[in-house]
Amino acid sequence: MPSPALAVNDSLLEVRDLSVNFGAFAALADVSFRLGAGETLGLVGESGSGKSTLARALLRLIPAARGTVMWRGVDLLSCDSATLRRQRRDLQMIFQDPLASLNPRMTVGEALAEPLEIFEPGLAAQGRQARIEAMLERVGLARTAVHRYPHEFSGGQCQRIGIARAMMSHPKLLVCDEPVSSLDVSIQGQIVNLLMDLQHEFGTAMLFISHNLAVVRHISHRVLVMYLGRVVEDADRDALFAAPAHPYTRALLAAVPDPTRALAGTPGVADENLAAAGEPPVGPAVPCGCAFRNRCRYAEGICEREIPQLEQVGAQHAVACHRWRALAGTPDPTQSAVREPRPA
Repeated sequence: MPSPALAVNDSLLEVRDLSVNFGAFAALADVSFRLGAGETLGLVGESGSGKSTLARALLRLIPAARGTVMWRGVDLLSCDSATLRRQRRDLQMIFQDPLASLNPRMTVGEALAEPLEIFEPGLAAQGRQARIEAMLERVGLARTAVHRYPHEFSGGQCQRIGIARAMMSHPKLLVCDEPVSSLDVSIQGQIVNLLMDLQHEFGTAMLFISHNLAVVRHISHRVLVMYLGRVVEDADRDALFAAPAHPYTRALLAAVPDPTRALAGTPGVADENLAAAGEPPVGPAVPCGCAFRNRCRYAEGICEREIPQLEQVGAQHAVACHRWRALAGTPDPTQSAVREPRPA
């Protein structure tokens, strides 16, 4: 039977000043946030902003340069391997490519049995089989799938298998790294709704990474916006979509096509803004001070001199921008806050 749902906002995960370096390149820089039980934190940003790096660093799949990841009172970054192994039952991940995340030489039944064999070695074979078949039905697959191999399923079905495997141990945290981006649009909604149903049933917290802002808005309680390895905005979902405080967040929202304008025969917002958005700088090209300043039409001298720190905009809203107070009264997620990059 599923464990009773945990109350939202019971603190589970607290990340402080998490940094990851790849050689001389800082992939993550001083990332901090909290995640409560039963809560979904959406993580958005352009490619290369550090979203997947953050997800992997949290689970210690890649090494961190510094920082702490406090999981229910245990620092996952400094604990020994035995302690980390015990925690992994509660920490599971769903990957972007569902087929690539499954072992092609294992049947679905074998793949789902593996976490039970690791975390519940005393479970009898009959009980294990019953758990596997029940979970397959829970994610919308037939019990007979246990005897088939991953290549025999569609992408959406493979993602359901991946979700079933992740949920076999009834984890308290599910890290979803672009779980619907490789799926047809018609299937994406089904997978997102399945994740929400499972979260409600098991009380699982989720870190949900996606480029699709509509999906993030639908599934998330809070949203974390990242740019070049730094958090630039952390807000309640409704507050962020209603009144984004950072120019980069405004640009992301402005890039979402407006179907009402398209139906009226006028260009969508994306047509007006994306062509002039430029690309994020990489490596040595990252400017000093605010990393976004070369693409921001509101940048001033202080943006070149100092890295902005997160400041409270409201009770559940923080932003890292020197100009956010001055911009608070300006119109806009519908006008781009981005311009062509200029030399650093």
